Amino acid sequence: MLLKEPEQGTLADVAAHRLAHSIVTGELAQGQKLNEAELAERFGMGRGPLREALRHLEGMQLVKRIPNAGARVVVLDRKTLSDLYAVREALEGMACHIAASQMTDEEIAQLSALLDKHEEQIKQDGGKVYSQSEGDLDFHYQIVRGSRNEMLMHLLGSEQYQLLRMCRYRTSRNAQRTRPALLQHRQIVEALANRDGELAEMLMRRHIQGAWRSISEMIDKEEKAA
Repeated sequence: MLLKEPEQGTLADVAAHRLAHSIVTGELAQGQKLNEAELAERFGMGRGPLREALRHLEGMQLVKRIPNAGARVVVLDRKTLSDLYAVREALEGMACHIAASQMTDEEIAQLSALLDKHEEQIKQDGGKVYSQSEGDLDFHYQIVRGSRNEMLMHLLGSEQYQLLRMCRYRTSRNAQRTRPALLQHRQIVEALANRDGELAEMLMRRHIQGAWRSISEMIDKEEKAA
């Protein structure tokens, strides 16, 4: 689910936003124990809002509470990631197919303009990083929203969303994937502009398959290095 920006929400919203960002970016490592006292001091807030934020993130599957061991950051193992990417491929492919007939010309033009911003960001990072911000700056989220399918928006925009961002943040650091991913995004936009739902779905599925191969290879390297 999309979290409210800090200036828009309660203290618990502020804490949830900051914690989610820290988990998605790896600042709080997978499996790390979340000590309430340390986190309260770190984020400069009371234990009450922090506890509420942790319950919120537990519902989003970013945090797991283990009996007699407290709360920890979720661990995305190979099986979890494989399942997540399989669901993502099917649902985002479907969203693309539907969006081809539902998005307005203006919305598709905005998608193209968004990719121009992404390209500039990639250049600024020396071609090494392709990281998308939450919500309006997220290419995939905009297509799901553009499908106007409430069920898809719920499935991909609620509990799944932050887990997907967590996965995608890892692959965004793969320098070999930054420019190919941007090119694939542009091809998807072209298919949407041509109102070719079948092609848009195929391109999105291939794009997500490539993302899974990339993260699978990263896991292989990490396992060999361990």
